[in-house]
Amino acid sequence: MAVSEVAQKTGRRVEGFTFEEAVGGIEAYRLDANDLRVLLMPQNVVPVVTFMITYHVGSRNEPTGLTGATHMLEHLMFKGTERFNKARGTSVFQVLQRVGAQVNATTWLDRTNYYALLPREHLALAVEIEADRMRGALIRPEDVEAERTVILNEMDRGENDPLRNLYHAVWSVAFVAHPYRHPTIGWRSDVENMTAEALRHFYDTYYWPDNATVSIIGDFEPEAALALVREHFGRIPRAPHPIPPVWTREPVQRGERRVTVRQAGQLGLVMVAFKAPAGLEPDADALDVLATLLSHGRNSRLYRRLTDTGLTTMVVAANERHRDPGLFYVVARLAPGKTHAEVEAVLLEELDRVAREGVTEEEVARAREQLTALEAYGRDGPFAIAAQLNEAIALGDWKLYATYLDRIGRVTPDDVQRVAQTYLVETARTVGWYIPQNP
Repeated sequence: MAVSEVAQKTGRRVEGFTFEEAVGGIEAYRLDANDLRVLLMPQNVVPVVTFMITYHVGSRNEPTGLTGATHMLEHLMFKGTERFNKARGTSVFQVLQRVGAQVNATTWLDRTNYYALLPREHLALAVEIEADRMRGALIRPEDVEAERTVILNEMDRGENDPLRNLYHAVWSVAFVAHPYRHPTIGWRSDVENMTAEALRHFYDTYYWPDNATVSIIGDFEPEAALALVREHFGRIPRAPHPIPPVWTREPVQRGERRVTVRQAGQLGLVMVAFKAPAGLEPDADALDVLATLLSHGRNSRLYRRLTDTGLTTMVVAANERHRDPGLFYVVARLAPGKTHAEVEAVLLEELDRVAREGVTEEEVARAREQLTALEAYGRDGPFAIAAQLNEAIALGDWKLYATYLDRIGRVTPDDVQRVAQTYLVETARTVGWYIPQNP
């Protein structure tokens, strides 16, 4: 069900809320009691609803010595509160899965989100649980120890993944000051020494209603849903302190950086990365189109130059959009018998050709169509919509979810050439090689 024309202009008059705006079928409100933002997207298609809360805190907010805190805290939030905990048989998973809910959480550079996809008649339960653990998480020392073991095991499994290790190595070399250089899971020594006291302080710093956004998507009545949010979240005060900003800005890179990762494996990898603009910047749209025409499908430039010619078995270009400037990168897996140097040379030659000669209208049109299709597939159902909306929230403006395709539709071949000339430059480049070491 689309939001009514009246609601698009004025919003619903609901006690305790201030209507902010409505874009693309989503209504945005603020809870007057504590500035919690609430996004509503009714869709009366199937009798399910997704309730998600996104906290505006990710690994970019972690200080040195406490990397991995956001991820560890995400784990601990499932250990429960005085009311919802495993010992009482009322853990978050137990309570919600009994009513058929799918429950989980994720952590990334700019955000942490908790969500439940459940039958519409049980929406109140999800709202109650998230409100309860917003300020009621136990964060006990024994739970920290248990989750420390889980996370260290997760790290150990990741150590066997060459692509993951190269990715982390490149980010940690490309950034020297900004916390994007830290892996979201944290550095091992920080995870090994993290205390319940430090995590409690981190929780008490960021887990407040005025640092969070609630999204409700699916089959629900908007007025009733807002009443539930007011009932359960309205009693929580605003943060008693300003939410600490991230003021670190990455210094200008003034020359190419290189990193080599050597470990057991079979096929080598080359990763070439460039500093990219913040995710809300218009240039990020053109870089999305560039990444798509470079590597999406058999007609893409890098597929034809590298994979079709037998130099690689895989090549992917990506523009990672984040709240602060991130990276545009290409990763290629070498074909047997091929060298890192020859693959890197061809890859850089093709990127340089885009900057020198530009791209065609046909290539840009095909990339726009591919991005449109990917967005459509990625918005199939309440949870899929919530997942995409979550990333727009993380970038700092939920409306990107609604305006993204319009923005992509305005990208021209000149825009693509201009961003290639602006960002894909040697002085802003970081090159990583993964070299397999065979016993």
